[in-house]
Amino acid sequence: METDPVLAGGAVPDRPVIQTSVALVGDGTDIAHARHLAAGFLARVQTGHGLPVSKRAMDLTQLVVSELVTNAHKYAPGPVLLDLRVIGDMVEVAVWDSDPTLPIARAADVGRVGQHGMEIVMAVVQGFEAQREPVGKRITARIALADDPGGTVSGHRPV
Repeated sequence: METDPVLAGGAVPDRPVIQTSVALVGDGTDIAHARHLAAGFLARVQTGHGLPVSKRAMDLTQLVVSELVTNAHKYAPGPVLLDLRVIGDMVEVAVWDSDPTLPIARAADVGRVGQHGMEIVMAVVQGFEAQREPVGKRITARIALADDPGGTVSGHRPV
């Protein structure tokens, strides 16, 4: 199977980079604004660029954006940066915040109320990375844009 060559940052030659970014300032509308931005971005990916975006990808992207932006606002002072871009057959969600502490998915605990965000994100994405930046950290999650005709998620390895 032959794949497209990939440039630095995941870009593919002769294919436009499809991306959007927003700085969120921490008011009460940021999480909803981020979800709407993600939905609009994927709608433009589908209609404007002709790439397949499943309903599942639309829903999961909004969920991941919501969880990551919520965590950033909860644990880090200051602004949050949200970057969305398409790399191959994935949508990449990257959230930067000012706290250098990397998140940890906690062990399952049915008695715990809340603090399940990272567990949820890790369960639904095909790729995840957390890295410290010169200031703060960047959390990146990758979600398959389309499901294959058999109903499995593209890019997800069967267990």
